[in-house]
Amino acid sequence: MSVDRTTHPRPAFSRRTRLFAAAAALPLLIGALGACGYGSEKDDTGDKTVPAAGGKKVGGLDTVKVGYFANLTHATALVGLRNGGEIQKELGGTKIQPFVFNAGPSEIEALNGGSIDIGWIGPSPSINGYVKSHGKNLKIISGSASGGVKLVVNPKKIKTLDDVKGKKIATPQLGNTQDVAFLNWIAEKGWKVDAQSGKGDVSVVRTDNKVTPDAYKSGSIDGAWVPEPTASKLVAEGGKVLLDESTLWPEKKFVITNVIVRQDFLKKHPDVVEAVLRGSVKTNAYIKANPDAAKADANAALKAETGKALPAEVIDPAWKSIQVTDDPLASTLNTEADHAVKAGLLEKPDLKGIYDLTLLNKVLKAEGKPTVSAAGLGAQ
Repeated sequence: MSVDRTTHPRPAFSRRTRLFAAAAALPLLIGALGACGYGSEKDDTGDKTVPAAGGKKVGGLDTVKVGYFANLTHATALVGLRNGGEIQKELGGTKIQPFVFNAGPSEIEALNGGSIDIGWIGPSPSINGYVKSHGKNLKIISGSASGGVKLVVNPKKIKTLDDVKGKKIATPQLGNTQDVAFLNWIAEKGWKVDAQSGKGDVSVVRTDNKVTPDAYKSGSIDGAWVPEPTASKLVAEGGKVLLDESTLWPEKKFVITNVIVRQDFLKKHPDVVEAVLRGSVKTNAYIKANPDAAKADANAALKAETGKALPAEVIDPAWKSIQVTDDPLASTLNTEADHAVKAGLLEKPDLKGIYDLTLLNKVLKAEGKPTVSAAGLGAQ
């Protein structure tokens, strides 16, 4: 399958706090299944890396290149990669070179091309990247977040779930994680939509998250199935949450963000990967123990990358709907792959071996936390 546009990463950068710095834009090819996020505005000033924490370089490595989205569903990266954050601390003298992406396809291509080493990303691009490389390029090495996806609608036009039929509903991108979820929900309602064109009983309008609020205000869409903070931005514009996707899943949990790594990087630098995972686990513990402080940290990171912090009426409800997690919730990844197959966006994939949770479980044991399962999809 293919998507209808190419998106490129924009390097993370720093303003007053110099949390992130500029890096050259990557010349990337388009991928297929992706997850959209807010991209940073480009700025060509400053260093190209987050200042190292000091001390010994992990494995003697100078720099590790890390990708993520400026989305609240990537809270672990937003908080942990900050100058002084837990991930950066664990890397000691090894510097982080951060890249912020607008969509999953770009990040997967960056990983495939060696332009990044480790990334925070949604399940659909993880699946697609693994399948397209015949299981040879990436591994999912940890979970990061669950939840944070909602169907928000214009309450003047849509009052019940049945009213969605015949309306124009935005998703971030053809085949991205939210697009797949919405197409599956439509199918379960018994309605018909052509997955590629988005035409049918519901008009599925693929719209970049950055412009979705404006599209809603202009009336060109009637609602959107989107991640946070886009969902709460629509609510701030008068939209109503008609459905929280978490209610469709057992125990209201489903993977929305994974941590992935290039397999060759994992083989060459397992100590660096372990350090990143140790920082990720500590960051998640910090977020859970200090939700208000962590929310402020995440908002500061968003401001550094986009030039504007989220107002309280947006970030407060958005933050509450996201759960950080070390558990990759592997069984839900398999279900999401089935949804993509049902939608006609993916042939039945063989996902055995997509996970390698060895280092994560080593870190969890050391931290006195329970280990997690790959649900039969672990390293072969």
